[in-house]
Amino acid sequence: MRKLSSLASRVTPEIQNLAGAINTPKNPQFSKPSILKPSENLTQNSIDSSTAAFEFKNSISTPKPHISAGETKLSSRPIDHRYFAEILSRKDWYLLLSHELKAQRINLNPQIAVSILHNQEKGLAPLRFYVWLSSFNAVLAKNKSILSALSNAFFRKGPVLLSAELIHEVKNSGCSVNEQLLCALIDSWGRLGLAKYCTEVFEQVSYLGIFPTTRLYNAVIDGLVKSNSLDLAYLKFQQMEVDNCVRDRFTYNILINGVCKAGVVDEALRLVKQMEGLGYSPNVFTYTILIDGYFNGKIIDEPFKLLDRMKAKNVKPNDATYRSLVNGVFRSVSPCEAFDLLIKWVDKEQNLPKVVYDSIVYCLCNNSLPEQTSAFFRIADKKGYVPDSSISNIAITCLIKGVDLEETCRVFESFIENGVKVDLSTCLTFVEALYKSKREEKGNKYLYWIIHEGLLTDVFSYNMVIDCFCKAKMMERALEILGVMSKRGFRPNVVTFNTIIAGYCKGRDVNKARELLLMLFNHGFRPDVFTFSSIIDVLCQLNRISEAFDCFLEMVKWGITPNAITYNTLIRSLCICGDISKAMKLLRKMKVDRIQPDVYTFNALIKNYCKANKIDKAQRLLMSMLNLNLRPDNFTYTAFVSALCESGRFSEAKDLFASMEANGCKPDAYSCNLFIDALVKTGRFEEAQDIWLKFKEKGMDLRTIPVKYSALVG
Repeated sequence: MRKLSSLASRVTPEIQNLAGAINTPKNPQFSKPSILKPSENLTQNSIDSSTAAFEFKNSISTPKPHISAGETKLSSRPIDHRYFAEILSRKDWYLLLSHELKAQRINLNPQIAVSILHNQEKGLAPLRFYVWLSSFNAVLAKNKSILSALSNAFFRKGPVLLSAELIHEVKNSGCSVNEQLLCALIDSWGRLGLAKYCTEVFEQVSYLGIFPTTRLYNAVIDGLVKSNSLDLAYLKFQQMEVDNCVRDRFTYNILINGVCKAGVVDEALRLVKQMEGLGYSPNVFTYTILIDGYFNGKIIDEPFKLLDRMKAKNVKPNDATYRSLVNGVFRSVSPCEAFDLLIKWVDKEQNLPKVVYDSIVYCLCNNSLPEQTSAFFRIADKKGYVPDSSISNIAITCLIKGVDLEETCRVFESFIENGVKVDLSTCLTFVEALYKSKREEKGNKYLYWIIHEGLLTDVFSYNMVIDCFCKAKMMERALEILGVMSKRGFRPNVVTFNTIIAGYCKGRDVNKARELLLMLFNHGFRPDVFTFSSIIDVLCQLNRISEAFDCFLEMVKWGITPNAITYNTLIRSLCICGDISKAMKLLRKMKVDRIQPDVYTFNALIKNYCKANKIDKAQRLLMSMLNLNLRPDNFTYTAFVSALCESGRFSEAKDLFASMEANGCKPDAYSCNLFIDALVKTGRFEEAQDIWLKFKEKGMDLRTIPVKYSALVG
């Protein structure tokens, strides 16, 4: 191969001009690898430099938010979490912490305490810190955020068990296990499913110098509910009277939550009446729990009536109440039914809070319902709904995938007119979709708006625009942006060049990719694994396998370690060429080089063996894959199912297909259609009918079974 430096004379004029236009300080020059051979002369398409400067026309008018001139300066000394971890791992942890406090190296407040608890890696460290905190500042130790962080720390690193040694250690420090600490431990045990341990410790609390209180009972009942032990929770509920502990509203809400989780609404209502009989009226948490309970019991109408009763009793629903209502509807019926039900409710209600609209939009987008999302925005606009940035990003992303782009433009422009801040990445995804659909004028309009709004503030944002054009296969425009960013004082980085190189490689234009690679060298950058992987990929696509392997070897010479993507590209190409033995050697080299193969690595090899009807070898690869804790996907299963069907091993194919969902792989339309076609072709019509009906009922878009068999599925 010729050295890349000898190719400078073959670079097209527009790229020569562009390279000269980019003002780059001189960097150390690297020797240039002979990655690609020059081929025929390139077509010269000159780029008019005047087009590089965007004109701000057709921009969308948008209100400018007021920004206060005043700035609040916050200064705080960073917490050395590693230092605290070292202290808390020592036997003299209590003395050391006390010394730090006296030396004023610890400024105790809720935020610092929460941060320390959150950043401990060992389970005992949070307990030790809290024990020390309780002895020095009992008021601070009762802070709700600190207690929540403590429980979360126990849950993440737990279980932290109250052993005799631990209790002895706490006592030796001059402290004790208090009620707050015990409640946090019980909460973590409940979340970890240790119901029996919760009750065992509770029965022995007197040995810790703690006596049962309503709060402690509530913690135990809550822990038992969280560990799905309702029978034990009821037992403790009944036991409260024996210990002269009065049940309060918290006690009832905890137990009501437990029975509602199980969908036993009648029992929940009985507990509500009992609670009212004791003088505790249901609060917003009670009603929210009941709403969840109704939906868990598949009772759809009652939650809406309950909401009306709340208002009649002057109990104001909170955000959680409305979220429970909206999420419950989507959880209980099909997404389309949920949309119809909620749209009627929204239409008749007045002054619903923003959280209702946010929740509905989120659920519609989460269920991939772009048409319904668009229809909902038409209704919500009339109600004065303006989404925030996060919801608008979710909505635009959903709309791009499924509705007419003109409708997406309408929604996007309504966001802009209302001052909604849409993320740059979402804006560019939208612009990319417009360019791909040949709506270049619209795409330009929104791109001008992006520039006019000052969203391009650094090299990373310019790289995103370049990536947008590369994905839309508008490479000349990508080069324009390269010139624009330089004129505006933003120096391109290696990611900039890699993005354009990858764009040319995806378009199989090796020559232009080589030119950008030369420009990369001229600006003092070294190629990295992404540079080489893009070039190897395009060479493989063009069936220039030997050159791809030369590039692979040169990559290693440069001291750049190939990644799984690099190996996968070569393995896939070898499999396509039928050179399975060389592909297997490459897999073994991956393991030697400690590069973890992924599902795509194995899928290429498995598919090749299955096509050659070497199912046993494919199964051995599958075992290797499972040993690496890699989960087979639809591609893996489809290769095996297809091979088994072609071999007449339909019973095995059916068992394998049936096992997909149990193994965490939901069959897609392609795998279903393939298996149904195989069954139909071999006259197994009833089996084909069963599978077709099963997945059609789940909403899967399957091909119609041929007319002569349609009576079977009619």
